[in-house]
Amino acid sequence: MEDWKKNIILFLSSQTISLFGSSLVQYAILWHITLTTESGVMMTLFIICGFIPTFILSPIAGVWADRYNRKMLIILSDGLIAIATLILAIVFLMGYDAIWLLFVMAAVRAIGTGIQTPAVGAILPQIVPKDKLTKVNGTNGSLQAIIMFVSPLVSAALLTMASIEMIFMIDVITAAIAILTLLVFFNIPVHEKASEKQTTSYFDDFKKGLTYINNHDFLKIFFLFFAFFFVLMAPAAFLTPLQVTRSFGEGVWRLTAIEIAFSIGMMAGGGIIASWGGFQNKVYTMTFASLLMGACTFALGIVPVFWIYLICMAVFGVAIPLFNTPTMVLLQERVEENYLGRIFGVFGMISTSMMPIGMLIFGPIADIIKIEWLLIGTGLLILILAIFLGRNKILIETGKPMKEDSN
Repeated sequence: MEDWKKNIILFLSSQTISLFGSSLVQYAILWHITLTTESGVMMTLFIICGFIPTFILSPIAGVWADRYNRKMLIILSDGLIAIATLILAIVFLMGYDAIWLLFVMAAVRAIGTGIQTPAVGAILPQIVPKDKLTKVNGTNGSLQAIIMFVSPLVSAALLTMASIEMIFMIDVITAAIAILTLLVFFNIPVHEKASEKQTTSYFDDFKKGLTYINNHDFLKIFFLFFAFFFVLMAPAAFLTPLQVTRSFGEGVWRLTAIEIAFSIGMMAGGGIIASWGGFQNKVYTMTFASLLMGACTFALGIVPVFWIYLICMAVFGVAIPLFNTPTMVLLQERVEENYLGRIFGVFGMISTSMMPIGMLIFGPIADIIKIEWLLIGTGLLILILAIFLGRNKILIETGKPMKEDSN
């Protein structure tokens, strides 16, 4: 078995185990807050605590991912989350279970995620041959979708049988397994920039990352496209549960059904992109997926029957990996290895901040006009954006297969 295959299996397994534990806790905390407070404000606070640290830290973590050993960064961030979760479990067991502790925990976990995400994005091209990146990113997307599908179900089942402290302990154990796997079995050389003596300051490194984006037209257009895209995605991502409750009737089974339909779609999409690989030009695959998402968003606004609504949700799920995988691979292929962490840092900043910004715009509007109208409007705008993406000469040039310019 080739070395890279052994490494990628070890790496993805350890990440999947760790992610599973984290997701269990995330859902357990979310439901604990929902059930004990029944407050929309508390839910919003929890979501904000879980995103602001990632947003602030992403650009700094991007610099770290380029300056330091990426494997150690992933291990440290896993360790940070595990220790915080362990302390929380002990404090809760001692009978002190204030809600604010869960907000602090959400922030600590977000810090860990902020450090980890650019490092994971940047480490994959170190392990995987360029021509296998689509397959590996597709597989990784599928694994994450499976966890998104399984963890709320397992978490709900565990909450009925065990205490929330027990669920915290599961996360500590899964993180420990992941850390040991990476420390003991996973050997890769440190990338070039991290092995050199660092002579520049953090700020200089960050500025160099921004200059790198500025000097590459495709990155500027790419990030601008994403900023608009994520804002427009907010109603479909966040307001659909509210829409279902208002338009089709209350009932937890309905909300569970849309989550499950979406997750099944995502699993299927991950499988499709891993086996098919997408169109030869990655930008065409992204355009196709954007058109699908625009059409689905529009459809969610006009469908009168719930089971057809579920089908639209599933197709939406299929489109997500068809969009995300070529995006990741394009960055991993086209950006110089020493800049990858910083570029993923900026990308992380955009992807974590733009949807909540979208919510700040569309959330209040949703109380004034019907969510259906918001979905129809944003759906049409996503379709227009997708057409721009598919016709942009610079991006289409960038999306062409790598062989043409490497040989």
